[in-house]
Amino acid sequence: MTEQTYCGFIAIIGRPNVGKSTLMNHLIGQKISITSRKPQTTRHKVTGVYTLADTQYLFVDTPGFQKLYVNKFNSALNQSVVNSLTNVDAIIYVVEAGSFNAGDEAVLNLLPADANVMLVVNKRDKFKIRLELEKFIAEVSAKYPFKQVLSVSAKHDQGLDLLLDATRECLPESVFLYPEDQLTDKSSKFMASEIIREKLFRSLGEELPYNLMVEIDSFEEKPKLTRVFATIIVDRDNQKPMVIGKGGEKLKKISTESRLDMEKMFGTKVHLEVWVKVKSGFADELKFLQQFE
Repeated sequence: MTEQTYCGFIAIIGRPNVGKSTLMNHLIGQKISITSRKPQTTRHKVTGVYTLADTQYLFVDTPGFQKLYVNKFNSALNQSVVNSLTNVDAIIYVVEAGSFNAGDEAVLNLLPADANVMLVVNKRDKFKIRLELEKFIAEVSAKYPFKQVLSVSAKHDQGLDLLLDATRECLPESVFLYPEDQLTDKSSKFMASEIIREKLFRSLGEELPYNLMVEIDSFEEKPKLTRVFATIIVDRDNQKPMVIGKGGEKLKKISTESRLDMEKMFGTKVHLEVWVKVKSGFADELKFLQQFE
């Protein structure tokens, strides 16, 4: 007799900086989605695959939904969030403990009325007094008929087992869609570009222009060596020296940190070469915007 298995898609949504990518990475036990303090670090819908016993969870990490900055690029990211709410079996709506604002309200208004939505209050460790946390959770949970309400600390792996149990109840009976040892639906080439982009966010902070893209010009995987040639594309001439840094130090740091992360992910030595070039107006081009649909 064939063992009964369960498999389904779970969208993780919320405003920027509530910890969606960190939550997905810790749920599957592997860094798949990039993280930084800068809003909308996540641009693509990244699927993290986690197989546990008879259940395969397909987590979809989405960009942070926000209306503070309105342009073609941010509109494309917001539409990506809206699209992710269709054809999923469950939705994890993430808010930050002690902080519920207009951004959270905007995401709340996107939730379908009849969906399996779980409220997940992240960063619960910010509260030292349990009653204060419970009061905050009660206030937020009254805003929508959530199927489940949980508090977690994704960064510290607290409450995640209960979240997996709650999510499993929403998943349909199904064969697994991916091999049990697969962790993401994205290619190694895609992950290489995301790793470089994360290091850019973390190294440049507030200086980093939103209109920035990483292209992988060549990607060659061999059993002991992965060769990656990449180009960082910026929108204006004055942004190029920001990325390169004095004497090339900034770019060297970004490249070194990226290479080390790639070696961990790919399990091989990595030869990485990175260049920077200017391409004005690329962020408004249809080809660039279509990748976020």
